[in-house]
Amino acid sequence: MRGKSGASSLLELVLVVAVALGIALVVQAFVVKPYRIPSGSMEPTLAVGERVIVNRIGNRFAAPGVGDIVVFHPPHGADVNECGDPGQGPFYEGPQSRVPCDRPTPSRSKQNFIKRVVGLPGDRIAVRDGHVVRNGRQQREPFIRACGGGPDCNLGPITVPLDHFFMMGDNRGASDDSRYWGPVPRDWIIGDAFVSYWPPKHVGLL
Repeated sequence: MRGKSGASSLLELVLVVAVALGIALVVQAFVVKPYRIPSGSMEPTLAVGERVIVNRIGNRFAAPGVGDIVVFHPPHGADVNECGDPGQGPFYEGPQSRVPCDRPTPSRSKQNFIKRVVGLPGDRIAVRDGHVVRNGRQQREPFIRACGGGPDCNLGPITVPLDHFFMMGDNRGASDDSRYWGPVPRDWIIGDAFVSYWPPKHVGLL
């Protein structure tokens, strides 16, 4: 009796653990996912090593808006500093280097990036002293770290293609973003980061 009872308890424990793991995997795949900030491109809003929760399900029902912080797959151009329009973007020299990249490379990277949405489909985007100029109006962005005067600080304008979103890091002088490798198709957006949960002093909604 005791042997059967022990075996039954062990089987029950294994089933409980398996179900719990299955639920956790489903939740992470379709609902929410933790994400660790890998670089300083979102400073001062998000620090290196800070951890956030990403809402994966919201993007299925509504497109992100200006100001949202999102996790996404960048175009493959982000791996090799390449724009979908050859010669365009701050990495290059010549007339086209004075505007942001207006088209991504056709394939997506396996990397995950986190940036802020600053331009929606059809928006006219320029950059002035690191600040976004959207449809002719400089945006109020008290959350950014000022640009340091490099070639990426004054650019544009370009028009964001349909079903694409223009992303920039809050650390405007130290962010590898849409200025270099172009807008991001909506299908490549994983979800919006809505809460920071680590370290404890940074816990709160974004």
